[in-house]
Amino acid sequence: MFCLAGSLRSLFGLRRLPREVRTALPVEPGERVISHAPAAEGGHVVATTMALHLPGGTRLPWHLMDRASWDEAGAEVTMTDGSVHTVRLPEPGTLPEVIRERVTATILASRHVPLDARGGVRLVARRIPGHDTPRWDFVFDPGLDPADPGLRTLAELALEDVRHSLGI
Repeated sequence: MFCLAGSLRSLFGLRRLPREVRTALPVEPGERVISHAPAAEGGHVVATTMALHLPGGTRLPWHLMDRASWDEAGAEVTMTDGSVHTVRLPEPGTLPEVIRERVTATILASRHVPLDARGGVRLVARRIPGHDTPRWDFVFDPGLDPADPGLRTLAELALEDVRHSLGI
C-alpha cells in the first residue's frame, strides 16, 4: 500500500524523531516537537515549541536566546547571559528556519540606546511562555562592563524611558 505521508517525508527530507529520543526528551506540559536533526557527535538537536534541546540534555529556552548563527559545520547559539553553545549538524534540515522564527517570535521590542561616549545598550523585551509580563534584557556594547554601577543606572533609566514610550 502506498503511504502518501511517508512519501512526502522522504521527498522533503523529513524524518520522525526516533522513539528513544522522543521519550527521553524532558518536555513541559503542552510542549511539542517542531523540528530535529542528528548531531555529528551523536544524539539529536530538537526544536520544540518552547526550547531548543541539545544532545546531552541541555535545554535552551527560546526567550533566553540572543542570537544563533549557522555555517556548513553547524550552529552556534548565544544566550542572553553570554554563554555560547555549539553543535555540529551535517544535515540541519529545517532547524535554521525554525530557530530564527522561534527566537524572533519572542521579541516584543528591541531598542539600542547610547549611554556614554564609549557606547550603549540594547534593551530587549521578550515574551516568556505562560507569563503575561515580558522579560527585559540589557545587552551592553562590546567594551562596556555590565557590572559598572554607573552604566547599570544609565541603562535602567533608559529602560524606563523605553518602556514608557512603548507602553510595555
